[in-house]
Amino acid sequence: MNDNQYMRRRVARALQDAPLRRVLFVCLGNICRSPAAQGVMQAVVDARGESAAWLIDSAGTGDYHTGDLPDRRMRVHALRRGYELTHRARQVRESDFDDFDVIIPMDAANQRDLHRLAPTPESEAKIAPMALWIDIATRYDYVPDPYYEGAEGFELVLDLLENACANLCDDAGAPKITDRSKQ
Repeated sequence: MNDNQYMRRRVARALQDAPLRRVLFVCLGNICRSPAAQGVMQAVVDARGESAAWLIDSAGTGDYHTGDLPDRRMRVHALRRGYELTHRARQVRESDFDDFDVIIPMDAANQRDLHRLAPTPESEAKIAPMALWIDIATRYDYVPDPYYEGAEGFELVLDLLENACANLCDDAGAPKITDRSKQ
């Protein structure tokens, strides 16, 4: 088993064992890739009837766009596929490492930033790159930033996210039935 397979299996176990699966998607500004991942993942779990078992959010490592809606171009491309992106950009907080079971950066730069922000080794262990769940034939081992690209860049990102989010949900398996009134 290679490192990526091990990490993917570790994340799957953490999510399978969680009464509420808490996932945070992270990119640089929280206006393109991570809010799109949040929207795609929410649609995946909604379609599977698992909404109550998941808490899905997104954030950026930078504070450039705090309070902004996702980039208009990403919202347009996402809406064409049925995803409405209404998240307001925010920056990653130290408390996110306590509040989420897994923190998923879109690329290596965001992953490095998250490792620097993680307050403990246990927090660092929650970081797993989105590329772990991409299995469609592509030259990308990360989710590229479409901000300076044309329409094709946004479509590529959505293709990668749809594939990865479906695989992440598959890895987590069916949610355990719990009595939420006791939580």
